[in-house]
Amino acid sequence: MGPASDRPTGNLLLDGLRPEDRALLEPFLDPLPRERGESLFEAGSDVTSIAFPCRQAVVTLIVAMRDGRSAEVATVGREGAVGGVVSSGFLPASTNAVVQIGGPILRMDALRLQEAKRVSPALRNLFTRYADCLLAQVLQSVACNALHPIESRCLRWLLTLQDRIGTDVLPVTHELLATMLGVQRTYLTRILRALQQQGLIEVGRGRITIRNRVLAETAACECHGVVRRHYETVLGAVYDPGGGLVAVEPPPDRRETDAPRELATSEPA
Repeated sequence: MGPASDRPTGNLLLDGLRPEDRALLEPFLDPLPRERGESLFEAGSDVTSIAFPCRQAVVTLIVAMRDGRSAEVATVGREGAVGGVVSSGFLPASTNAVVQIGGPILRMDALRLQEAKRVSPALRNLFTRYADCLLAQVLQSVACNALHPIESRCLRWLLTLQDRIGTDVLPVTHELLATMLGVQRTYLTRILRALQQQGLIEVGRGRITIRNRVLAETAACECHGVVRRHYETVLGAVYDPGGGLVAVEPPPDRRETDAPRELATSEPA
């Protein structure tokens, strides 16, 4: 049994639902705590469930190549979900989903979500909007990786992570960040040293601190801002003054408000 509908789950998608819509999902939400480095699913495997990261848990979608190299294409925290968000399940994954920051995760069967979406227009609206935002993040990441210098890409990834955990101190190792950016660790160390000398970040053992978010946003490429504005416009994402995601308030879909009137007019006189 999932959490009570009047208690926050720590996942902004779930917590942004009306109680009656959240009640459609709660009986099928199971706790799934995960540690850093654990895999939720691998490329080519059937994806039959949906995982909702809660609080500070963060999952990264990674594309791995045959030569061992890999690169991040999306970072998902408490604002979202990974897995069968759009499909009805049993479709092969195109990426690896790896826990980058451990924490609580809620999991449910993808078929259960499809059933709930058929019942509730509000649920359909929410997950359609979220799927659009996740796709926007993936596409922007592809363009960023192809067109922008490593310094800008590095800041974009750090800002994206800060949005999702809401703290200046990010639990990130050189090895992890090098994997996310698809570069050698020695090369990344030089990049981090340069960013530190500019006063943008401070590098410590197992952590990177963003010293000045405003300057970091200015020095980063436009990709972080583009994706953030898309989340604000499409999903109704709300950010605090420090940049952290604190709420999801999706605008109502016209079909939600029009549905009762349409049904009424379709009934015989």
